[in-house]
Amino acid sequence: MSPNVVVFLTDQQRWDTSGLHGNPVGLTPNLDRVGRAGTHFANSFTNQPLCTPARATLQTGLYPTTAGPHRNGIPLPADARTLAHRFGAAGYETAYVGKWHLGDSSSRGPVRTEQRGGYEHWLAANALEHTSDSYNTIVYDGAGAQVKLPGYRVDALTDAAIRYVAQPKVRPFFLFLSLLEPHHQNRRDDYPAPEGYEEAYRGAWTPPDLATLGGTSYRQLPGYYGMVKRIDEAYGRLLDALTSLGLRDDTIVLFTSDHGNHFKTRNSEYKRSVHDASIRVPTVATGGIFTGGGQVNQLLSHVDLPPTLLDAAGLPVPKEMQGRSAVPLLHDRRAEWGDDVFVQVSESETARAVRTQRWKYGVVAPDCDPAAPGADRYVETYLFDLMADPYELDNLIGYRSHAHVATRLRERLVRRMVDAGEAAPTIDLSPSRDSGQLSIEPSEAEL
Repeated sequence: MSPNVVVFLTDQQRWDTSGLHGNPVGLTPNLDRVGRAGTHFANSFTNQPLCTPARATLQTGLYPTTAGPHRNGIPLPADARTLAHRFGAAGYETAYVGKWHLGDSSSRGPVRTEQRGGYEHWLAANALEHTSDSYNTIVYDGAGAQVKLPGYRVDALTDAAIRYVAQPKVRPFFLFLSLLEPHHQNRRDDYPAPEGYEEAYRGAWTPPDLATLGGTSYRQLPGYYGMVKRIDEAYGRLLDALTSLGLRDDTIVLFTSDHGNHFKTRNSEYKRSVHDASIRVPTVATGGIFTGGGQVNQLLSHVDLPPTLLDAAGLPVPKEMQGRSAVPLLHDRRAEWGDDVFVQVSESETARAVRTQRWKYGVVAPDCDPAAPGADRYVETYLFDLMADPYELDNLIGYRSHAHVATRLRERLVRRMVDAGEAAPTIDLSPSRDSGQLSIEPSEAEL
């Protein structure tokens, strides 16, 4: 029998909130335990650090500029083929619970049937951050009627997902559960944790980028951590429900987030930048083929997750998808795989970046409307050595010592842009500057 599949998506969760990535606070014991027993994709990234584009990629397996919604406010095209269509065509029952953010921006709540991505069962809001609050969860059912769910918002949506999986079914199911936490509450610009949770994390460990750059993290990190803690508890409850229903072994559960959070340290918002604080996310899979998969260190991104889920369920991967299934890596860590990921940025700036295990190289289009899907001219803006500077505090762009690194990465970025369906751009070099004692061996540019 085909396995059931659940996607557990959080919103704006940094990768380093998990113990798997070294967070010492103990926020994610369930995710850490499952990651060790299942499969931990240790180097996982979004292709666009913004809600709508990231979700478009997760639904379609296409880069945002290919899928259509390259920024917020652009709905998913009516003819887009989503995971719901793919699993539905294979005989699955499909369901969506939570935040959608792929419908017309004119409606924050109800989503028209033709804009629901082919999902059969529906309990969601287009922009959940605007229809709900931490203890006032408002979503809409398949008929477009308003539904108020009881409890803290994380629990309310998770409980709805548990009720769905508990219903008797004659077909395998594909469930997409999309939480809002740990996203900020827009109308107040705060992070409302469950009662009593924020207090527990005042003075807790602060990641080095936030400790150095500050932003809003000094006042907002405790609430953010409290949200993450409750997410982990809800994730554990969902897994417990699957166990109690006798479904755990036959259900694949993928945990990931749409993007990270830099707490206004890189621009005036919380994401929309090429830095790992924005683009790196926790990703863990369990159940089915992912049980005992161990830690996968190859770099993968959201565009790879739809083909991975389809492949793991024994379904064909459509040729038009621009990502690759990571399933072969579970069998052979030396299987052919790329050594970088490609990132697009919109709204704050029009930017592109390529990230390898060691290097991050980014360019910005200075004369481009940030609402545009792309540009034909960019300027070198970012270069980070992630081995020496994992929190990207020292920008090396323009250093003479790193000119050959920038050259190789510039060539790689242009190839990745073309592979993603963009035109090859002109990239202006950054002004050269003195490097002091810094030096790099030529071979290190390949890492």
